[in-house]
Amino acid sequence: YIEEEDLLKFLNSEEVHTIFPLFEGALETGKISKSSFRNWVVHAYVERKALAHSLNDTKTAVQQLHRLASAIVVVIIIVVSLLVMGVATIKVVFVVTSQLLIVGFMFQNTCKTIFESIIFVFVMHPFDVGDRCVIDGVQMIVEEMNILTTVFLRYDMEKIYYPNSVLLTKPISNFRRSPDMGDTVDFTIDVSTPVEDINALKKAIQLYIESKPKHWSPKHTLIFKEIENMDKMKLVLCVQHTINHQNYGEKSSRRSELVFELKKIFEALGIKYHLLPQEVHLITNQLNNVMPNANANARIP
Repeated sequence: YIEEEDLLKFLNSEEVHTIFPLFEGALETGKISKSSFRNWVVHAYVERKALAHSLNDTKTAVQQLHRLASAIVVVIIIVVSLLVMGVATIKVVFVVTSQLLIVGFMFQNTCKTIFESIIFVFVMHPFDVGDRCVIDGVQMIVEEMNILTTVFLRYDMEKIYYPNSVLLTKPISNFRRSPDMGDTVDFTIDVSTPVEDINALKKAIQLYIESKPKHWSPKHTLIFKEIENMDKMKLVLCVQHTINHQNYGEKSSRRSELVFELKKIFEALGIKYHLLPQEVHLITNQLNNVMPNANANARIP
């Protein structure tokens, strides 16, 4: 373990109180365990790696834009120099310009795409490399950014290339830039469950969430949605993480622990769900017809 006294040998008290909440379980125990320190180091490495990739791709996009702008400036300088030295006349420049306008008209869609892509990358800039985003209902991670295209990595490690001009027209959900996000757990209990057991369920959920301040915000709601078929009552537990969903593995792990804790609470309180009784009709006519034949066959030597 790393205790507060160990950190005070290298840091002042304000710095120690600032970094202590960064380690899981440190506030509760007053010690930094080996596992929490390892998780913090891995998290810092992942964030640093994502930042390095983002800066590298931004630098690449700036270099591409610089080359494009340099080519335009070189053409303008050449035209102005020819006019100043008298090598080219106004008529020659007019002919060349008219030809350039024709070429520009032919490639107007390309020019429009480039302009929209520049606006998307450098003005809007809705994500960075490593951000977890949702586009068209698909959750993906930004793998690479260029001026014209952005490369995404889907959950099954498939790379998807999106033109930036297309992304400009789509709504984009960014998990990394989102604040602490919420989650829900749907479950069903029997409509005959006593009110006392439901109140005990609320209390047990509250105690569990308050015992995990590093994972969950104390704000939570148990919503009674509806009663269906007069035999089951649908409920929704709404909770709020202390993180956003950028680290989807950590989010899923916390939700899994919450669902497992709900199962243990249900077992402890005896809360169950029973199906409605079903009518069963037995047809005995065919059975009676078969039995005499079976007895007759049995008497044949």
